[in-house]
Amino acid sequence: MKDLRATAHSLSRKGQELQVQVMELRDDTEQVSGHLLLFGSPCNGCLVRIHSRCLYGDALQSDDCDCGPELELALDMIQAEEHGVLLYLEQEGRGSGLVVKAMGLRLAAEADVDTFTSYRMLGHPIDSRCYRRAAESLVKDLDLQSVRLMTNNPAKVEAARAVGLEVRQVRLRTAPRSARALRYMRDKQQLGGHDPAISESGDRQ
Repeated sequence: MKDLRATAHSLSRKGQELQVQVMELRDDTEQVSGHLLLFGSPCNGCLVRIHSRCLYGDALQSDDCDCGPELELALDMIQAEEHGVLLYLEQEGRGSGLVVKAMGLRLAAEADVDTFTSYRMLGHPIDSRCYRRAAESLVKDLDLQSVRLMTNNPAKVEAARAVGLEVRQVRLRTAPRSARALRYMRDKQQLGGHDPAISESGDRQ
């Protein structure tokens, strides 16, 4: 907790001041694998988002996926309660990296297949992300025993429960911003094992 306190500062977001603390997350080789952002003073039962970096969706505001909208919705929910936790993981491209992600998107367009299939065609696993270290940090670094985990991915729920956390899943429903996003969201549900997440009018899950 010492490292967290040394980073405490105020952040302005959507006209509101939030108190934030930050610490590094490290993988099994002690390499930095992401960051934990603590908003306010989270306690048991607080909102938590485990989010893998998506440069296109998070920073470039791409309309082709739901990563950016999910992150924004999760932060809005944390902001409304004035406390919560964001674990931002360096697991771009479902763990295979940005270059493989770009190659997969190109192949998917050329072959008219989904990105899960294009990853396999390129010889990469469809999803190589790991959430264990992030879940462990909630217990070891924040001393939490229960959380409300904002996710549509059952793998994140399983990882949190595996370290002894009591988990209440909070699903994030967002409206697709494009036809590509709608297809990707459906692919995640049908091929990636995610829970339904589509909230657009006329296609409510």
